Amino acid sequence: MVRTRTTARKAAVHATALAAASALALSACSGGGSAASSAEAAPVATDRDIELSLVWWGDDDRASRYEEAVTLFEEKYPNIDVSTQFQAWDDYWTTRTTEAAGQTLPDVFQMDLAYIHQYASNNQLLDLSSQVGVNLETGDYDETLLGSGAVNGGQFGVPTSTNTLGMFYHQDLLDELGVEPPAEGLTWDEYDAWIREVSEAGADHDPQIYGGGDYTGTLWLFIQWLLQQGKTAFAEDGTPAFEKADLVAWVERTQPLRDDGVFFPIERTKQVEPLTGMQVNESVTELTWDNMLAGYAAGAGTENLGLLPVPTGAEGSQQFWKPSMLLASSANTQEPDAAAALIDFLVNDPEVGKIFGTSKGVPAVPAQKDAMELEDGSIDQKIVTYEEEVADRVTADTPLPGEGYGVVEAEFKRLGEELAYGNVTAEEFADQWFQSAEANLGGQ
Repeated sequence: MVRTRTTARKAAVHATALAAASALALSACSGGGSAASSAEAAPVATDRDIELSLVWWGDDDRASRYEEAVTLFEEKYPNIDVSTQFQAWDDYWTTRTTEAAGQTLPDVFQMDLAYIHQYASNNQLLDLSSQVGVNLETGDYDETLLGSGAVNGGQFGVPTSTNTLGMFYHQDLLDELGVEPPAEGLTWDEYDAWIREVSEAGADHDPQIYGGGDYTGTLWLFIQWLLQQGKTAFAEDGTPAFEKADLVAWVERTQPLRDDGVFFPIERTKQVEPLTGMQVNESVTELTWDNMLAGYAAGAGTENLGLLPVPTGAEGSQQFWKPSMLLASSANTQEPDAAAALIDFLVNDPEVGKIFGTSKGVPAVPAQKDAMELEDGSIDQKIVTYEEEVADRVTADTPLPGEGYGVVEAEFKRLGEELAYGNVTAEEFADQWFQSAEANLGGQ
């Protein structure tokens, strides 16, 4: 989905929705950073007109929050015009790849942990280090969290928030089916059995209701499962630290559910993208990042959604924190000072914290977290409470992907879809993914 926005001084532009497309592999383009990459920072100019572009991935709910935040920023800096655009995840990275090759990345844009090493290593991102203390304040950040945006000694991204994985469940659909929610602490096998139970209960409904989608093709969930098996996902050089047999085991364990048509169908999945089965009220559970709950509630048209920890594994229930996203700037921006000021406003301003709540994760900066208005039973309150309750389970270090992770994550997703269509076996899935990993991970 794409939409562009101009400020109140310009006419609004309404764009059409785009169907989600398969992500293209992020190629190693030479970015050729501009003078902005090394220019000395100066306080953002107020005596001339400035135009900035701001781009993010997300849905309509996130877009409305960004629009509100940008309006506040433009009130603070009346000489700055911010044009905005958003897209679904796959389309977002396809577009960024094209822009990176042409050195036309946006002034400010959302960055993900999966891609920051790739873009920074190819000189496509502005090093924000010189902006710290001038247009960008980072003093209230946890050092480890801030470090997730650092590459080779430079600060190329600023985290907006934190999150961890969780299980969403649609209580309205469960009430309709007369089925109890999944029990906290259930194992992966028990979760699969519960999905089967719900799908059988929903088989006669129109539209049919399923217990959940096929989560096999989500690389972060495989990483989570590996940790629960007492294994590490990546070695220090960024290459896989697990064996092909581990990946085959992950894929094979859910094959009976695919064979029996228990999962939310892949054909319907592609029809409703960029929404999900839960967001169209046809699937009861989703395993994803906890900050996504607001978007799921908006899509489903109900806040009667629950949030539980992910299933447990052989070696326990440990989870990990992850920066939900970062904000970065193009190395070719003509307005590095204004870009840094916009990033600063979006990550530090308390009113912005109120606007976004936990929709991008629990805010990274205390001033924004404290500004949130947590009403009993609200989505924000559910997410904050969830992270407090699972804090003792978050014992694993954050797996920090190296250069090339975005490519292999997209390949993992593609293979998951091929698996769901019945076009590849577990062995073929593993063989093809390891081929991609050998070609793209470890700085090769």
